[in-house]
Parts: sequence; C-alpha cells; structure tokens
Amino acid sequence: AQCNAPAEGAVTARTSPAPGPATEPGASYAATLDTTCGAIQIDLDPAAPQTVNSFAFLSNEQYFNHTKCHRITTDGIYVLQCGDPTATGTGGPGYQIPDENLAGATYPAGTVAMANAGPNTNGSQFFLVYRDSQLPPNYTPFGRITGGLDVLQSVAALGTRDGGPDGAPRDDVVLNKVETFKK
Repeated sequence: AQCNAPAEGAVTARTSPAPGPATEPGASYAATLDTTCGAIQIDLDPAAPQTVNSFAFLSNEQYFNHTKCHRITTDGIYVLQCGDPTATGTGGPGYQIPDENLAGATYPAGTVAMANAGPNTNGSQFFLVYRDSQLPPNYTPFGRITGGLDVLQSVAALGTRDGGPDGAPRDDVVLNKVETFKK
C-alpha cells in the first residue's frame, strides 16, 4: 500500500470554544475521513451524543484537515491515533468533554473511540481500531467504520517509522479533509 502526498493546505490548530452539549435528538450522523492513504467512512454512534457533537463541530470547523495521524500500535492494541493538530500526542481543542457509552464497551476491529489522558479528558484525539483490541472500557466508543478498514490494515502492515510496536506510522497518514454529515 502506498500513500499519496497530502493535499495542499495547512493545519489551522486553533482552539475552539466547546460546542453545545449534544447532537440533534433522533438524528443519525456519519463521517468521511479523506486520508492520504484512502477514504474511511464511519457511522457515528447516537449513544455518545456529546462526543459525536464535538467531532461534528470540530470537523465542520476544519479542525482535523491537514493533520497527521501521529501514532500506530502493532502489538496488544491495534489502533491508528489521529486528531492532534500538533501530531505530538498532546494537542487538543482547548476544551474537554465527559466520557460516554462506556458500560460494557469493547473495541473490535472497526471501532472508532476517543483517546484520553484519564477519565473525562476527551478532546479531539481519537483512534481507529483495525484489529480486535483488548482495551479496558475507558475510551468513549463513538463510531463504527463502514468502509476503508482495508486502508487502516494496509497502513498497519507497514508498521512504525522506527520499527517498534508503538510510534509514528512508517508512511505519513494525513487527514486531508474530515467531513461529518447528517444521514
């Protein structure tokens, strides 16, 4: 699998005020991640309305556009982590949202969940699970990949830049554009 050069443009990396508390009641949402390695489609989970609302808000503000997915893990947990405009693992939108949807949470291949620094510290970083992962139910699951899982698996097959089990993907994975829409 060969990834393409990123689209023209720069990371905006601005912080935003927190969005409203939840999505429109009864509405269903989906997202498309246009990455340098291929498109990934996601159905967003109504059981995590604050998380989905925040993700939709940030994507509509072009917050994720041109950001690099900074971490891939190839042992124990199998995730590609994205959503940090600094690509360091420490960036965020300037607000935090509470955990949601954790009761009985599991992380099979295709899960999209929030990365965090402890309880109720969700910001903009999220991860895409490309192989069933044994994680504790501490990460808000807020979506399911409906297309493009093969894109993640191809990126994962290349491993990390330094060859270790956890680090920057060997090929840069850049989110050219992230769009969220009501279904």
